Amino acid sequence: MSSQDKKPPLESRLGRDEPFDFGQRYLKNEEEVFNYNAWDNVDWDEEQLKEFEEKIKQQHDEPVSEYYRKLYNDKPAKYWDIFYKNNRENFFKDRKWLQIEFPSLYEATKPDAPATNIIEIGCGAGNTMFPILQQNENKNLRLFGCDYSKVAVDLVRSNELYEKNAGVVHASVWDLANSNLELPEGVEPHSINIAVMIFVFSALSPDQWEHAINNLSKMMAPGGKILFRDYGRYDLAQIRFKKNRLLDENFYVRGDGTRVYFFTEEELRNIFCGPFIERKIAYDKRLLVNRKKQLKMYRCWMQAVFEVPE
Repeated sequence: MSSQDKKPPLESRLGRDEPFDFGQRYLKNEEEVFNYNAWDNVDWDEEQLKEFEEKIKQQHDEPVSEYYRKLYNDKPAKYWDIFYKNNRENFFKDRKWLQIEFPSLYEATKPDAPATNIIEIGCGAGNTMFPILQQNENKNLRLFGCDYSKVAVDLVRSNELYEKNAGVVHASVWDLANSNLELPEGVEPHSINIAVMIFVFSALSPDQWEHAINNLSKMMAPGGKILFRDYGRYDLAQIRFKKNRLLDENFYVRGDGTRVYFFTEEELRNIFCGPFIERKIAYDKRLLVNRKKQLKMYRCWMQAVFEVPE
């Protein structure tokens, strides 16, 4: 681990994850599984993998019809607008683990940090932007947020913190996968030092990935970092899908009409490496436990850091 990737001390982090700190609780004795709410780096055995694959096979037997596939793929922003109208800003909790998992964000907010431009792509209601703003002591930090849901951007703009930080933060409606290489309002080509994408890329269909990478390449500054977190293959959310939810291979539509893809490490490498340099790609596999009901829930996320060549 390089010095720039070392975690800041606990007392200096944006927040503490409850009920445990990431990456610090390991299940060594199966008899202790229900002693805590969650365990880190719990891998699947052959029997579980076989069960996961069987459930996905059943999803393939009854996919989304061609009519509805076209409906969901033609106007994805429509369903995210509905999502934010229904859930408002209370749906997502502030992401207190950001500085723990991505320490470069912490470094950028220090008073002696250099001028830094950060963009949150798929900003939603601002659950990454606003914790950064609350932490910031860097007078030369600029923060951009963009989302292709106008309702989400309106939520960001109506936040009291947004108004108090006029000139520092700017939010706009923007589609990461637009084919015109148009950048968000106020963002100059090759000016972004840190791009944050938290559960964003999974909302794109595979045929949009190339456009998204082209847009990222245009906005990122030399030496800039892309901080990525999203769904991993065989996550509980994927396994739970029933019939009429499969749009394409590992690509689904939720009950609210929003779309989600589940990645592997190799897929991320194929998508991002070339224009960008891989600094980290890792599975984050967790076992969440419902102690009252004695249930085990296996979650799988992908976490990555990519860097722009100098």
